[in-house]
Parts: sequence; structure tokens; C-alpha cells
Amino acid sequence: MDRFDAMRVFSRVVERRSFTLAAEDTGLPRSTVTDAVKQLEARLGVRLLQRTTRHVSPTLDGEAYYQRCLSILADIEDAEGAFAGAKPKGLLRVDVHGTLARHFVLPSLPSFLETYPDIEFYMSEGDRLVDLVREGIDCVLRVGVPQDSDMVARRVAMLDEITLASPSYITAFGRPEHPERLDTHRMIGFRATGSAGPLPLEFIVDGSVRSITIPATVTVNAAESYISTARMGLGMIQIPRYHAEQDLAAGTLVQVLADFPLTQTPVSLLYPRNRQLSPRVRVFIDWLVKVFARQSAENAVHSY
Repeated sequence: MDRFDAMRVFSRVVERRSFTLAAEDTGLPRSTVTDAVKQLEARLGVRLLQRTTRHVSPTLDGEAYYQRCLSILADIEDAEGAFAGAKPKGLLRVDVHGTLARHFVLPSLPSFLETYPDIEFYMSEGDRLVDLVREGIDCVLRVGVPQDSDMVARRVAMLDEITLASPSYITAFGRPEHPERLDTHRMIGFRATGSAGPLPLEFIVDGSVRSITIPATVTVNAAESYISTARMGLGMIQIPRYHAEQDLAAGTLVQVLADFPLTQTPVSLLYPRNRQLSPRVRVFIDWLVKVFARQSAENAVHSY
């Protein structure tokens, strides 16, 4: 087994956390997989894996070597693919905010995989800050203004945001009429990852953005809880319009303060500044831009 094949085998063991499963994936005998890792460890002079009867995990050296293997193997695949004129292939790892994944990415994913059948797609969901290099993630899709200067941000969409309340909230507190007259109203606080406190409500009033904080009945840090507590009548919320479509149609939430719009929220794909984009990441980014553009066009038609 040459050095690059050994890297592939080792990487699969790390990903599957099992010699047996890695052997099944690669079509090799388990003994061959075990020997390949042992030979790597002997050549490098370090222990790469912690082994127990039930679990295999990389050591600190093993994790560092695994990340280098991913980069090297990706470069080899991309170089060979470029000369062969082949479509991109290999493992593509992305991290996406859950609501974006379910509304935009997953419905169109079959067409992407049909176009690029040799791409193995792995998607994790979250809104936390991800260490792309350490965790082996190729790119992340995030809502909001990117804060990480070490990342390249490719904007793929601008989302319309609206202010919402439940019918029971309006019955209890009245329908709000102006952003500057919310003294008797309540909001549901949303605390984003890395923020010092709940985000204020924001409105465009006379051409200027006004940030307004009113008492929060409850504060949450997850999108689904944010909407659920609004349905219960606990306060007003501000969310992207796409996320409220079902509630608006069902009448469980209604738009308020429609004469005072919100600034649009950017959606961006982030990837490491010092990493050369592989062909599979480039085609994914281009595809995702088209997905958001098509969805925006459909929403514009339905709004009339």
C-alpha cells in the first residue's frame, strides 16, 4: 500500500471510528487496514489512534495528521480531476443553520447530487462558530453579518425580515402601532451565539435604522424555541419571512408594524481564507447561489 492509499485508509478509520467499518467502506480486509495504520504510526514515530474494544478515536497527533491528510488527498483528487476533465468528486463537508438547511438546501439537494454523483455530501447543522480547519469542514452557511476576519465570506442571499406576534398576544397587549410607542409591549429575547445579551428589535423609521429594546418575557437561543414562544403569546419576534410562511398561512402568527420594515439579513457562505477552494466546493457555492436566487424570485412572484 502506497503512502497516499494509507492516508485514505487512516482517514476513513478516523471518520468511521472503527477499523471494521473502515475496512467495509474501502473493501479491504480488516487486517490490512490495521497494518496500514500501524505502519503509518511506525514511520511517523507517533501514536495516531486510541484503541479500545469498542471505540477508536484519534490522539492529538492523530487529529492533526488527519486534517493534513484531508488537505493532501483533496489536492490530489482535484489535480487528477482537472487533468482528466472529470466532474468534481470526493467528500464535501458543509455546516448549515438548521432552518436554512430544511427550507433551501435539502429540497434542491437531489438535483445537485444528480449533477455530481461522485460527490459524497456530509452536512452538519448548527449556528455555533465552527473551526473549519480543525473539524474538516469545507464551508459553512450562516445568517447575519460575518464576524470572522479569517474567513472569506461569499454572500448568497439577502433575507426579508418581519415582525410577528400571535393573536393571543394582540388580544392581551393590543396591536402595536409605532416602534417608538412600545412601552407597554413585550418581546421575546433572542440571544445569538457570541452575543452579550438579547438582540434588540430593529425598524426602519423615517429612513433610519432604530434599535429598540423592550422588556423580554423570556429569552432563548434557538430558532424553533423563539417561534414556539411567540405562538404562545409571550411576546413579539423578528424573523426571516420564509421561516414564518406556515404560521402566517395558518394564522398562528400575524405580521405587525408592517409600515416599519426591517433591514434585510445577509446569508453568507464562509470558507478559510488560506485554503484553496476545491472544485467540489466551488460547484457547491455556485449551485447554492442559484438555489437562493430561484427561491427569491419565486417569493417575489407569490408576494403579488
